[in-house]
Amino acid sequence: LSHFVHIDSLHFCNADIMATLTIFTPAYNRANTLIRTYESLCRQTSYDFEWLIIDDGSIDNTAELVKSWLSESRFKIRYIYQQNQGMHGAHNTAYQNIYTELNTCIDSDDYMPDDAVEQIVNYWKHHGSSKYAGLIGLDIREDNSLIGSHFEEKETTLTDFYANGGTGDKKIVYRTEVIKQYPEYPLFEGEKYVGLAYKYMLIDQDYKLLTLNKPLVIVDYQPDGSSNQMFRQYWRNPKGFAFYRLTEMKLQPKLSRRY
Repeated sequence: LSHFVHIDSLHFCNADIMATLTIFTPAYNRANTLIRTYESLCRQTSYDFEWLIIDDGSIDNTAELVKSWLSESRFKIRYIYQQNQGMHGAHNTAYQNIYTELNTCIDSDDYMPDDAVEQIVNYWKHHGSSKYAGLIGLDIREDNSLIGSHFEEKETTLTDFYANGGTGDKKIVYRTEVIKQYPEYPLFEGEKYVGLAYKYMLIDQDYKLLTLNKPLVIVDYQPDGSSNQMFRQYWRNPKGFAFYRLTEMKLQPKLSRRY
């Protein structure tokens, strides 16, 4: 890890108490939207979290921006810089450096409702156990409209949710102990994309997720973001695409999807 630059700071009174949740954010030239993510974390009704930023080779002012926050934030911020590997490479690095009980990814162009951390921590403390991989909540748009559908069951897997007619992006909060049990995303030379659901499909084989019908993230899809460039991602990253699809063919329960 010698090529990483770490900037650590802790600025709240219970400095010796580990937080329950790590919010990690992969960032690549997103200083302009990362400000909004940071401001939403400052507004949280609970500070039982730390923020881990994985700077995936940015050449904008992301590092300078993070440095400016270290002296003013009321929660722990950790910053790691790495050479550009793509979103899945940033996730690998995040999971290697998370030590809290729970973790969730908030993308650099998204942000959290003011009570999201409180909702996550309280729900998990009251209902969570080692039988679950974590919990799954809702994504909403900036106008507060729901993306996709609500959850009908108290527990599910991502695979079952979508196989049974569920729609829309959802926000997963994993137990760190669980997600570290599974293989890292592979890195293919010259490519920068492997579907993040690769890991989630593996976890679905062994664990269920608690469902929480509360918004945990506000999504702002960017024109140059991964969601809006999916077919271009497949074209540019054929090995990663094939790896992901071959895994899905083996694990997908729905015949039409396997076809």
